[in-house]
Amino acid sequence: MAQAHKMYIGGKWVSSHSGDTFERRNPATEALVGTFQKGDKEDVRKAVDAADHALKKWSSTPAPHRGQILFKISQLLRENKESLARSMTEEMGKVLKETRGDVQEAIDMFEYMAGEGRRLFGRTTTSELHSKMAFTIRDPIGVVGLISPWNFPMAIPSWKLAPALICGNTCVFKPASDTPRTAIQLVQIMERAGVPPGVVNLVTGGGNDVGMELVKNPKVRMISFTGHKDTGRTILREAADRLKKVSLEMGSKNVIIIMDDADLDLALDGVTWGAFGTTGQRCTAASRVIVHDKLKKKFEKMLASRAKALKLGYGLNKGVDVGPLVNKAAMEKTHHYTEIGLKEGAKLLAGGKRFGKTGWFYEPTVFTDASAHMKIAQEEIFGPTTAIIASDDLEEAIKQANSVDYGLSFSIYTKNINSAMKAVKELESGIVYVNAPTIGAEVHLPFGGVKGTGWGRDAGWTAVDEFSSEKTVYIDYSGKLQRAQIDAD
Repeated sequence: MAQAHKMYIGGKWVSSHSGDTFERRNPATEALVGTFQKGDKEDVRKAVDAADHALKKWSSTPAPHRGQILFKISQLLRENKESLARSMTEEMGKVLKETRGDVQEAIDMFEYMAGEGRRLFGRTTTSELHSKMAFTIRDPIGVVGLISPWNFPMAIPSWKLAPALICGNTCVFKPASDTPRTAIQLVQIMERAGVPPGVVNLVTGGGNDVGMELVKNPKVRMISFTGHKDTGRTILREAADRLKKVSLEMGSKNVIIIMDDADLDLALDGVTWGAFGTTGQRCTAASRVIVHDKLKKKFEKMLASRAKALKLGYGLNKGVDVGPLVNKAAMEKTHHYTEIGLKEGAKLLAGGKRFGKTGWFYEPTVFTDASAHMKIAQEEIFGPTTAIIASDDLEEAIKQANSVDYGLSFSIYTKNINSAMKAVKELESGIVYVNAPTIGAEVHLPFGGVKGTGWGRDAGWTAVDEFSSEKTVYIDYSGKLQRAQIDAD
């Protein structure tokens, strides 16, 4: 029998204010995963009040001590990695090797941010006046609202929770309704590691009730959001009215450029992983491939053959390469874009239809003869679909790559260092890979994009900037009034 789960508010596991619940089903088998609390505005208010109450004590805890708790979280995640990964595959469908990677990313992030507890650097600099010191220190922002997606249900929350906590903030965490169980398991580990009551609060439920109350609540001083651009825009408008800090990561339309001097076998491996890893359900997925005219026909055959050879199935079964989409709506959306691509005149080389009768599987899909202006080359599909676009030279390829509204993770395959460096400089994205696919970010480096992808950075040292406020301090020990920018008599 599937378990009935609760929320976590003020250090206690509780039912929702309304008593309402919702179900989550395995996207591969459609078996019931569990029932979960359908939180509402009142639940969010209680969670925010708990976080606000815990803020003073947590923020005054020395950062190295906070780091010790984060390191314990990392250890517990490592000890439970396999069970957490298997549970995640049941809940959202990624194959086991990928859910293991998801948990590993959380392990790495908590470990990395634990070390930041002995850093949290400010700056010292000279003053323009005699006998005066100038430096900065870091303060927490306060109560922060964290809204995370379903595709990396442990990694992405860790990108937000770990830096928020090491900086001394307290948190209200709203996970995606497709992956509440993984979020609960993460918070259970955090509780075991010694995170004090009220420092982390978990409210499950829908975006309208839970997410928007977080955005609107006056005690919440920052929102960190990863998800769909339409939701991000709504959050931004509401937060702007309240002068609230916002960090947004809203997807992308990523590209792999393959030049005529590229190692084609290496590029094939990269495109296959970039386009079809996580069933294409990554904000960094490679849903466009710009190929030099000289290689286009050869690469079309290679990619179509590789896509058709990928094994679809339940992610806990051996030998499976591609799992299901997260739900029926995602599968239907993917097929809708297949229909759009055909209407626009692109040629279908592989896939293009549902796979099996149980679960939300869709065949890895490859289009060719696409143009940069087509919807399948402009809009985020978030499914196992990629489109091949021809290019005459590097200049044209970069222009085509930059033609989208997004800019998260772009890639180029070439043996020419000049071409590689030109792409690094001119591609409009937050991340550039050379001779590697568009997926594979590491936790100690910044993650985020430009243009319609949003702003702010998760992970790396810049996450400390996101979740802290830098305070400037002046100490005048001259014993007299000194006036900056005023000429001396």
